[in-house]
Amino acid sequence: MRTAFRVVVPARHASTRLPGKPLADIAGKPMVVRVLERASAAGASEVWIATDHEGVRDAVLAAGGKVQMTRADHPSGTDRLAEVATALGWADDDIVVNVQGDEPLIDPALIAAVASALADDADAAIATAAHPIHAADEMFNPNVVKVVCDARERAMYFSRAPIPWARDAWADTRQALPPELPVLRHVGLYAYRVGFLKRYASLTPAPVEHWEALEQLRALWHGFPIRVLRLDAAPAAGVDTLEDLIRVRAVFSAG
Repeated sequence: MRTAFRVVVPARHASTRLPGKPLADIAGKPMVVRVLERASAAGASEVWIATDHEGVRDAVLAAGGKVQMTRADHPSGTDRLAEVATALGWADDDIVVNVQGDEPLIDPALIAAVASALADDADAAIATAAHPIHAADEMFNPNVVKVVCDARERAMYFSRAPIPWARDAWADTRQALPPELPVLRHVGLYAYRVGFLKRYASLTPAPVEHWEALEQLRALWHGFPIRVLRLDAAPAAGVDTLEDLIRVRAVFSAG
């Protein structure tokens, strides 16, 4: 049976590295509209753009999309989703997928798959995705978030550090990954049950959350299971920098 879910796309205009990112032109359309189109193809019952910027709102409305204006002071996209879910009166058992507003190349099938992963795990509060890491430089890169899972494909821990640690294999050299080491890179795509979203803002931060700068650790700290969908390969990268934007523009222009 097809999983019922909604999508919310948080779109902040005030990006540090690329200001005005949601309105950046990609082959004649603002980036936020490109993301809206991808999310709309995923089979969601509704797709909402959540923003605090009138220009973003106007661009989405002009494209026929739905917009929920939110506060400007949210510390994270999860908090912004919680405001939307509460404002629109969604039920606690409903599933909502958080699609980042800088993912104009995201695969609609991946959005649906993460929603289904959560629906299939009745006790999980969140579902996310990960894919294998094959290169040592990614393993030791703190900007690459790693996740270790248990036997039920639930997250045990997320870290910017290299986990799991290959004690014996790396005793002499760290130039390569042991072939059988189960290393997974976390993909920043989340499906939530609305009941968890409503509780999230009231949860105290985890002690490790500040040091790792990973908000998903708060859920684990408070005992909320996170289901991890394993992918065979990395999905298309999002847009963080001007170089990323140039790359994505080239993809659309060639397509």
